[in-house]
This record gives sequence, structure tokens and C-alpha cells, in this order.
Amino acid sequence: MDSLIARASRGGYVDPNWPFPGGKNDAPVIIYGYTPSFALAVLGVILFALFFAVHIFQLLRHRSWYFTTFSVGLLFEIIGYIARTLSSKVNPYNLIFFILQYFFIVTAPVFLAAGIYTILSALINRLGREFSVLPPKVILWFFITSDAIATITQIAGAALIGVKQSKRQDPTTANNILLGGLAYQVFSIGLFIILTAVFLVRARRHVKGSGLGTFVAAFSVATLLVYLRTVFRLAETAEGLGGNLSTKEVYFGTLEFAPVVLAVLLFTVWHPGRCVGRRISTGDDGKGNMA
Repeated sequence: MDSLIARASRGGYVDPNWPFPGGKNDAPVIIYGYTPSFALAVLGVILFALFFAVHIFQLLRHRSWYFTTFSVGLLFEIIGYIARTLSSKVNPYNLIFFILQYFFIVTAPVFLAAGIYTILSALINRLGREFSVLPPKVILWFFITSDAIATITQIAGAALIGVKQSKRQDPTTANNILLGGLAYQVFSIGLFIILTAVFLVRARRHVKGSGLGTFVAAFSVATLLVYLRTVFRLAETAEGLGGNLSTKEVYFGTLEFAPVVLAVLLFTVWHPGRCVGRRISTGDDGKGNMA
């Protein structure tokens, strides 16, 4: 027990009400730094499952295929919170449960951000290309490429962290890879926010006249919420596993769970397929054709 307490003090946690099971896939300490809340985990599964069903329905109804990646992100969230539920109720020491929830919850917002990026191109096409700093085609493909880079890097980093944890090896290098992916995502979303703000300021009169004011407000708030969550994950990853941000569930609940739920809720109520249109245009024909 003394050795377990010593390891716990270096970034792990031993639940006094949940003795170490000693299974093959069990870590000697709870890597979370706490025993995950069952209520929060179940709430995550329920909410994201409901959001997923509604978004799939709206995706099919409005045929807004450009927003498909948003549903992929929601599916990732569901899987992640199912694994977190297993951690909280079945065995918080189990490495497989921890790895699955970590991988899917960390990478899910990358797909959510990909959906958000396409909305700006749809708005540019709807409100007027003369208000945009860059052509919608350049914006769309730059951020699609950026999202692909962030996705690949974060998936690789998160997966390697899982491998290192399962082998009881130092995950520092893997953590740095994930850190790089998150840092690039913070940069790309930050740049996206700047371009979006400039466009919306220039097109503010057309926004009011088009009846898109409420949607634009929801879109702006949702984007900032995803950005807040990404900044939190960057700070958490910079500290490393066992840091203050990763070992206090209150930070997870308020800076990971809540911002993503609120962002998804906004796009559930104001779905871009219904509010903006079915297609995004990157060509020059002005007819709303997908390029």
C-alpha cells in the first residue's frame, strides 16, 4: 500500500473506497486522478446520443452533407462517454476504459470544428463574397487541410498515449505529439475566428436583412465555446497526465463537457442546413453549387 500511495502522489490516485483490483489491464493507480462521476458520464452518453439522433435526422432532411463531420464528432463523444461510464461504475483502474474515453473525447471536437469551418463558406455564399477577406474556396480548403493535420496529429498522439499507458511506459513523447496537434488546432480556430469576425462586421447590414442574425449569433457563440474547450485541452496536455487540470473533474466538467454540450445544443436548435442552406459554394457561378 505504501508503494501505491507513493505512486499516487506522483500523479495517480487510489480510491480508498475502491481497492486496487489487480487485473491484467489495471493500473496500480487511477490515472484520472479521481474516480469519474457516474452521473456526469451517463449524462454525457444520453445527451450526445440525443443530439446525434437529431443531427442525423436534420442532416438527411436538409441534405446538408457539408455538415456530416459534426455527426461523426457526436458519435466519438458517445463512445468516449460510454467508456467513461464503464470507468466510473465497473472499474476506474482499467487502462482500456481510460484509453478509450481519452482517445474519443479528446479527438471528437476536431470533427465538430470541421463542421463549423464549412459554415463560414456557406455564409459567405449567402451574404456576399465581397465581404470576405479571402475567397470561400481558399478558406474552405485551408481549414479542411488544417483540420486534417490536427486530426491526424491528435489521433496519433492520443493513440500513442494509450499504447504507452497500456505498456506502463513513459507517455511524454506521445503527450508532446498530442500537444502539437492541439496547439495547431488552437492556432487554426483562432485564425478562423478572426476571419469570421472580419467577415461578419463587413456584412453586418446584410446579416440583419437576411434574417440570419440569430443563427449568426448562435454560430459565433458555438465557435467560441469549441475554442474555449480546445484551449483548455492544450493547457491540460501541456501540464501532462497527473497535472492539476487533468486530476480535478470540475475542470473536465466545466471546460470540456459543458462547452461542447452547449455548442452542440446551439447547432441542434439552429441547424445550418435549415438556417443557411443545403450546399456551400466555392466556385464562381453564384448558384450555390458544391465545388
